[in-house]
Amino acid sequence: MLAAVLEKINEPLGLREVGLTELKFGQVLVKVLVSGLCGAQLHEIRGHKGNEKFLPHLMGHEGCGIVEEVGLGVTTVKPGDKVVMHWRPGSGIESQFPNYVLDGKEISSGKVTTLSEYSIVSENRVTAIPHQTSPVLAAMLGCSLTTALGIIDNECDLKFGQTLAVIGCGGVGLNLIQAARMRSVGTIHAVDINQSMFDLAMEMGANDFIYECQYIHESCDVIIDTTGIPEVISEAFNKLAPGGTLVLVGQPKPNLSLEFEGLSFFDGQGRTIKATQGGRTIPQSDIPRYIKLAERGVLNVDKLHTHTFELKDVNDAFDLLKSGNAGRIMVKIND
Repeated sequence: MLAAVLEKINEPLGLREVGLTELKFGQVLVKVLVSGLCGAQLHEIRGHKGNEKFLPHLMGHEGCGIVEEVGLGVTTVKPGDKVVMHWRPGSGIESQFPNYVLDGKEISSGKVTTLSEYSIVSENRVTAIPHQTSPVLAAMLGCSLTTALGIIDNECDLKFGQTLAVIGCGGVGLNLIQAARMRSVGTIHAVDINQSMFDLAMEMGANDFIYECQYIHESCDVIIDTTGIPEVISEAFNKLAPGGTLVLVGQPKPNLSLEFEGLSFFDGQGRTIKATQGGRTIPQSDIPRYIKLAERGVLNVDKLHTHTFELKDVNDAFDLLKSGNAGRIMVKIND
């Protein structure tokens, strides 16, 4: 099968013929239909996730596919099921890491990967969904959409009429704006250095578009940063209202420090910084709820999905992701 393989740090992915191995206990073989691209994968390519010692390995962590085969012990899905492929652990067995064959040698890879024609996945990284569910919606539910909805629903404690700023209006940021508008937030500031994201941010429900964090001219009850840039995070903290919360989605580069100048943490302001882990999403319960919202037209994914590439063009897709000039990028793999 054709797969995108990370072979060297900071190099284009290799498009390689990779062989499958027999399923281990608790594993599922999935024919991948579509995969989304996420900024976290750029961190992998750059070696920021401590993954250099595990090279080569397959890539991708949000996708949609059809179950082809199940290993011993698997009970939550069966052959023929349509599934969301997600990185957050759900119900079922936590299997061993899967193995593939590359250049005649076995390699290990992640418990879910999606940028290949087929993928061996741990049972607890797939959730069955109705067959009529759009593959693009399903792929977004693997990471970007569930993360955004989970952050707004589980981690922000947003009240009606409060003020929110979302820094970084890529795939996750746009979903955050949409989720906040569903929550009837009073004012939503979209913050992004790429002016090309203006229209999408406004369509998703932002009240205004600001090009740099320093130009936010009011205190915000909640600020969500998707960039992971230390200087941006520090500036964002200064924009919090008393009792406000700064939620970190983006991952800073390793060994960088956050600095907060002229600040006493004992100033009585009660401000909070917290890092999210996928919005504390529980796949087996949250994904069905979100699909119902999409079926009712409450969730809009069509506008968020801005570009589609084929697997053979995956490096072009990552170049676009790096530019910041896209919403959610999808890679079509199988029909």
